[in-house]
Amino acid sequence: MKYKITLLPGDGIGPEVIAEAVRALEAVAGKFGHTFAFTERLMGGCSIDKFGSSLTDETLADCQAADAVLLGAVGGPKWDDPNAKDRPERGLLALRKGLGVFANLRPVKVHPALIDSSPLKPEKLAGVDILVVRELTGGLYFGLPKGREMKDGRERAVDTLEYYDYEIRRALNLAFKLAAERKKKVASVDKANVLESSRLWRQIAVQVGKEHPDITLEHVLVDTAAMRLITAPAHMDVIVTENMFGDILTDEASVLAGSMGMLPSASLGESGPGLYEPIHGSAPDIAGKGIANPLGAILSAALLLRYSLHLETEAAALEKAADEAIAAGARTADLGGTLTTRQMADEIIRRLS
Repeated sequence: MKYKITLLPGDGIGPEVIAEAVRALEAVAGKFGHTFAFTERLMGGCSIDKFGSSLTDETLADCQAADAVLLGAVGGPKWDDPNAKDRPERGLLALRKGLGVFANLRPVKVHPALIDSSPLKPEKLAGVDILVVRELTGGLYFGLPKGREMKDGRERAVDTLEYYDYEIRRALNLAFKLAAERKKKVASVDKANVLESSRLWRQIAVQVGKEHPDITLEHVLVDTAAMRLITAPAHMDVIVTENMFGDILTDEASVLAGSMGMLPSASLGESGPGLYEPIHGSAPDIAGKGIANPLGAILSAALLLRYSLHLETEAAALEKAADEAIAAGARTADLGGTLTTRQMADEIIRRLS
């Protein structure tokens, strides 16, 4: 089979980890007889520098025409001016909207060999296997009006938290579908005691829950969910929540795995290419040093194989190779080891081959 994959290496350590994810995908192609045609484009700060736009129309069109999109990371201090006309993060939001990817999936699984890398007590981490489904194209990040103005001699900033019922329902439907393949438990996270948008969210969660009587639905306030992720993470299975809550909770959950460099993500829509990226950000402080952990990017490539290309055997093989490398002691600096980015990828690719 032949597939088209658009690469957006982005900024900071993005190009370094995406290069290793591409090597892993090429190894998969060689092992299983596929052809992956890669097209590399600029997005984020590097695109602002060259084109004056964080996401050009041409890059978005290339992404829309692909079978899947693999993203490194965007942003950095160079482009942090709050008064700038464009910022790397605007390109990321526009890409998500342009691809119609409304749900972000972030698996959080603690590898037994890395339990000591987490700041939590080992007994809290045994059996942790969580899947967070974050609504991705609504809420505060997209609601209007948005902006700043002078009013009565004071500067005023406005963001709007807005959700339509269909946006909530499709995220919940996906969460229940995924829960049916796991432990049949869904925790719907909201702030229904305060926010009107959360009350709509909870109302629809109840409706969708009735359509899936074999799945246990629990409503959890976001502050309680934040505490449970630390005090009892092994009791959680599928978590579904709105955009900003999901953004915060998934970064908190990343410490369970020992390092943000470990975790992949998949952003999916009802049709079209999915968007795959590690959750770690551009890490400008270590960019160019060759020490970034490529596991998040490589495991994102595995999710790409599974969800966009529907190559489950290939995805499982790549994940197994990563698990075996970790079990054998392969570690980058963030995990207390000495392997370079390339060497860590070598350990995975060698086991895949």
